[in-house]
Order: sequence, then C-alpha cells, then structure tokens
Amino acid sequence: MIDLRSDTKTLPTPEMLATVTQAPLGDDVAGEDPTVNALEAHCAQLLGKQAAVLVTGGTMGNLASIYSQIRPGEELICHRQAHIYHYERGGMSAVCGALVRPIGGEKGALDLDELADTLAEGDLHRQRTGLVCLENTHNNCGGTVLSAEHTAQVAAIAREYGVGVHIDGARIFNAAVALGVDVASLADPADSVTFCFSKSLGAPVGAMIVGSEELMKKVREARKLFGGGMRQAGVIAAMALYSLEHNISRLADDHRHATEIARTLAELRGIEVDLATVESNMVYFSVLRDDINAPGLCERLGEYGIKAGARNDHLIRFVTHLDIDDAGCARVCDALRAVLG
Repeated sequence: MIDLRSDTKTLPTPEMLATVTQAPLGDDVAGEDPTVNALEAHCAQLLGKQAAVLVTGGTMGNLASIYSQIRPGEELICHRQAHIYHYERGGMSAVCGALVRPIGGEKGALDLDELADTLAEGDLHRQRTGLVCLENTHNNCGGTVLSAEHTAQVAAIAREYGVGVHIDGARIFNAAVALGVDVASLADPADSVTFCFSKSLGAPVGAMIVGSEELMKKVREARKLFGGGMRQAGVIAAMALYSLEHNISRLADDHRHATEIARTLAELRGIEVDLATVESNMVYFSVLRDDINAPGLCERLGEYGIKAGARNDHLIRFVTHLDIDDAGCARVCDALRAVLG
C-alpha cells in the first residue's frame, strides 16, 4: 500500500529499530537518560539554541511553549489557517488562557502591516499581546515555506512590543531543505521552536522544543504539569537521533515526488491545483468534476493500492514521505491518469 494520507504514517526501518537495543537508558524525568540528554544537546546545537526538551509530540510541544510564554488573558497572534488554531483542541485557550487573534497573510506568512496594527501593549480596556506564533512549513496553506527573512521581520515587529515569537516547526527541516539553508537560520529569530520527529523525519514518536536555558526550564516544568514526563525515554530518543542522522537530506526526494504528482494532477480534467503552493512534501487539490468527487476519487485510488483521505467533498491532501520511492511516485501518477484521464 502507498499511504498518502500523512507523513505520520511512516514506519521505522529495521536499522532505526535496531538503535533502541543499543541505547543506554535512565530516568529522563530525573535528567538521567544519557540518550535523551544526547538528543536534546544535539537538537539545541542543530537549531542554534541553548537548550532543548523532548516531548511526546508536536501538540504538546506547542502547548508547553505557549504556556511558558503567555499569561492568561493575553492575546496570541497566529495565521488564520494555523495548525494550533484549527487542530490542537483549543489548548492555547483551554489550558493557557490565551485569547487567540488570527490574522491573514499569503501562503502562511503573516501580513506584516496587519501584525503591526494588531500588536497591543495593553491598557485598561485592551488585553496585551503575549506571543506571536508562526508555522513552518505551513500545513493548511499547502506545505508552504517561510523564509528566514520573513521570520526575522515578524520578530522585529514583535520585539517592539516586548512580545516573544514561537515557531510551530513541525516540518521545519522540510523548509530548510526546500530553501537550501541551515535550519538554524530559520530558528534564529524565534524564542522557541517545536519540531517533530514523527512526520517527515520518519521516527515513530516524539518532538523537540528548543530555546534559551531559562525558557526550557519553564517548558520542562510545563511538560511535567501536562503529564508528559517520560522515564526511560531513550528508546524514543535513539530513533529520533537516527532520523536526524539519516533522513534530513533525503527530504528533497519527498519534495520532488510531490511536485511530480502535482504536475500530473494539473494535466487532468476537472482538477484544480495551485503549483505555486507545492513547495515541500504536500499537494492540496480540488476535484471539480461531475462524474467523481473527492471521497470517490480516494475510494477509486484504493483499488490501485493507494490510500488517500478527502478533507471534504472536493478537497484532498496528498503527503509524500520516505516510504514512497520513485517507483511509488510513478504508481500514484499512473493511477491518477487511469482514474481521471
């Protein structure tokens, strides 16, 4: 089966699993797991930050980061299509007490003029802005990439109001590879960055938060509060380390496959796809035909051994990943032509 529903569907390779049996372990809550400690130190260095904290997943990473930087009643500014706004169960409001103010912007980048107009120091009537959140790559906008320049511009505007910046960087390594830059350059302007091992990097579980030593101390306390403290977490960390060592450079293959699939879709009748948004490993497209809708197309693709999921009657997202090689990409394109040609 070729599974295009998400890059979270990847399975660990035998080589990745083998690292678990060799990993030295300890109690991570007490800071005694050497494999976790090595992973956190490596991630902090990789993203150019002082410290890092391993968490169970990206949602906890974003939540702990927000909780550690905002006070109840303060505003959190994010893109109106942000993952934290749509798909994380409202944790930033329910747990952190933040008032969310979504704003616009093209391809997931915040509109800088609207951001400047929205930031507030707070007064007797108006709540203070507590945090600005970015997303890189930007899921709902098609896996689009934010440049280091844009992040720096956002951070500069936020700093004028003494406001911090958090990046939901679940797929930030995809962004770095797509732009051909060091990932640290994308993280540099932000106070905190979360990224996932369990998406494009291909590990089965885990995410990392990076930032200053002072902020990561607060994040570690938040992780404990949320029940995210893990004991012999080196079994997770070992596979995460493997993913960083082996699966970053190959992300370019995923991007190439997504582009090939998008170009195939663009040639087919009744399919609408914006090739300009296919910047990483995602393809969003609309099925605008009388003879088949999005759920129907997914059902037909299943007959060709391809799993896909419809967002509604018209919209589908494909996500490429390390379990889809060149031959698998060709199979997807051939199946699309067979069903929609």
